[in-house]
Amino acid sequence: MEWKPTLGAVLGDENCCEFRVFAPRAKAVDVHLYGDEDRFISMASIENGYFRAVVEGVIPGQLYTYRLDGKEDLPDPASRYQPQGVKAPSAVVDRRYIWREEAWMGLPFKDYIIYELHIGTFSPEGTYQSAIAYLDELVELGTTAVEFMPVSQFPGRWGWSYDGIFLFAPHNTYGTPNDFKALIDACHARGFAVILDVVYNHFGPEGNILPQYADYTRPIYKGPWGDAVNVDGPYSDEIRKFFIENAIFWLNEYRIDALRLDATHFIYDFSPYTFLEELVDQVALYCQNSPRRVYLIAEDDRNLAKLVLPRQEGGIGMDVQWLDDFHHALHTNVIGENFAYYQDYGQFWQLEQTFREGFIFNGQYSMNRKRRHGTSSAAVPADRFIVFLQNHDQIGNRMPNERITQIFSHEQFKLAIAAVLVSPYVPMLFMGDEYGETAMFEYFISYDDQGLVEAIRKGRVDTFGFLMPPGTDPPDPASEESFLKSKLDHTLREKGVHRVLLDYHKTLIQLRKSIPALAEPDKLRLEVKGHMRELVLYLRRWKDESEIFAALSFNSYEASVALPVPPGKWKKQFDSSDPRWAKDSDLSVKAKSPILTSSGELTLTLPPYACILYQRTGA
Repeated sequence: MEWKPTLGAVLGDENCCEFRVFAPRAKAVDVHLYGDEDRFISMASIENGYFRAVVEGVIPGQLYTYRLDGKEDLPDPASRYQPQGVKAPSAVVDRRYIWREEAWMGLPFKDYIIYELHIGTFSPEGTYQSAIAYLDELVELGTTAVEFMPVSQFPGRWGWSYDGIFLFAPHNTYGTPNDFKALIDACHARGFAVILDVVYNHFGPEGNILPQYADYTRPIYKGPWGDAVNVDGPYSDEIRKFFIENAIFWLNEYRIDALRLDATHFIYDFSPYTFLEELVDQVALYCQNSPRRVYLIAEDDRNLAKLVLPRQEGGIGMDVQWLDDFHHALHTNVIGENFAYYQDYGQFWQLEQTFREGFIFNGQYSMNRKRRHGTSSAAVPADRFIVFLQNHDQIGNRMPNERITQIFSHEQFKLAIAAVLVSPYVPMLFMGDEYGETAMFEYFISYDDQGLVEAIRKGRVDTFGFLMPPGTDPPDPASEESFLKSKLDHTLREKGVHRVLLDYHKTLIQLRKSIPALAEPDKLRLEVKGHMRELVLYLRRWKDESEIFAALSFNSYEASVALPVPPGKWKKQFDSSDPRWAKDSDLSVKAKSPILTSSGELTLTLPPYACILYQRTGA
């Protein structure tokens, strides 16, 4: 049975359009259709606070608003397109689209190698269509999934997109809804799964007309961005339906393969049957009629194992979550920062813990939080965790908004990305890092409300000002320069050290995909041991006849260490300190592949900040 939306303007056959909106406090609602002669159609009040009208003679692109109780004209909360921005009329969209990749069924999540990108800065033009030209670069890189930062309509011309207002409408300055579908189709044609970030914990502050319709937020719950969404108060049944329909809308009408839910810990919900549980159940119900593989991903800082345990096991049932502990332990063991949440990390044993189990904090006291934190993730399978060296948050939560290659040395960066790609978890890269992009990724907004702009400027200074050099302030988030400075320079990938880093990433990704022991996320077929004195992490992984071991040195000096390598012959497959990967390499040097024989222990001498990887070749 085909899924059909119930909210917003749904255009059917013969230009007949059904309009439906939730406005429980209104006594009367009219649809205002714009044209040479404006039309006003009275909507019928139906059950549970909804108003509905079926109107003939409506064509794609028709502009419309709703008028509540004869007062101000407002855009549709479930608008499919805002061609003139958040403060202008909504547009009717034709749902029909001819997909070239009709047979696309998705990928198993264990095969995801994710590339996170921001549409507005990924290409010079910053549009859906222009991004297509760069997808072949990602094919060559070896990634298998593309994650788009949110595209829901937000205020202004540019932004990070986490301040969306119209959650069903692809952002207008990036292109049209069909342009976005063309980008998704192009991804599928190249074998990429597509992940879309969605924000179900708050709405943006400028142009937010939803409170005039209903209690979409609940003021008694305050998040970092203002009032949190209403999923457990009066009218929350219908508000939940709004978000659930939005999720299925992206999965169905845009053929998104996975949704990444932003900051689920800021969805305040004290109901016995939580919104996240209902979302999981409703998506599962939708999937009964769809052969495609689809996934729900949580960003959540509670270290809550039940979040990704199945519903039948008493869990919430999300499929995957970001593993922040892995990032924090990796970052601090390389660079030693200890501000904000980093103060809880930096101990070498934590690397061993996060490689073995996932969560580091599983009930211990957190200095940053001033309380105990987390639950055990020992029973959580490895393919339910995503790990990364950097993402948009880790750039945005520091100042200046530096990329990792501007913080780490060349050797440190190579070690850290190797740790991500040899880990037992699903890896993710942030756009441009694969070739050492030099442009910062600034935080940027484009608001009209100067009061909001000043509040955000002050918030950035109050939160991050202490990280800036003395006498300087954080970059102005409202400056167009902050946006333009954040655009990628794809031409760097063929130059000098950037070319070296790109080849380095390609080689590691190819090893991960081609060696069975590396390819499948797995904590059960894993041995990990931290050598505390030498600051060397030993990692052994295996699957069937395939077996590897890796040694990762986080020492700033050369370190010799005895490793418990099983008896047999082992061939070196990768060495981050090889001259081929030096900053000034021309890539003409051929990597050496010596074979070592272990009798049960091998003593290796590792250069500073190095990763070596050996594969078993025989008994």
